Amino acid sequence: MKQNIVHIALVVRDYDEAIDFYVNKLQFELIDDTYQPEQDKRWVVVAPTNSHGVTLLLAKASKPEQDAFIGNQAGGRVFLFLNTDDFWRDYERMKAIGINFIRPPKEQDYGTVAVFEDLYGNLWDLLQLNPEHPMAKR
Repeated sequence: MKQNIVHIALVVRDYDEAIDFYVNKLQFELIDDTYQPEQDKRWVVVAPTNSHGVTLLLAKASKPEQDAFIGNQAGGRVFLFLNTDDFWRDYERMKAIGINFIRPPKEQDYGTVAVFEDLYGNLWDLLQLNPEHPMAKR
């Protein structure tokens, strides 16, 4: 049997501001942006450039109870993990354009990591896994 997680839904306040952040700041690729008239919403999918795994579905909050989860989808924990082939290149570029890092770079057994916030306050790890890490071989 083969199964894959295809999308992770990320609740956002506004489609266009989220696209701007993920595409223009994080340099993700806009995979799809399709209006769905029957539900009066958009299907917006982004992913890191040249990635072949999970994508983010940018899902606009459509009910008041969903608003509370914008920026807090993991209860204040790191929610998403962005692995890179060059930590220092991406870290310096992201800092230069104003991405807020709330934990500085640190060498760990598994690789180099720093924690940053997206435009809503969700926490992300920017990391470069060591070559011997099991996920680095996938």
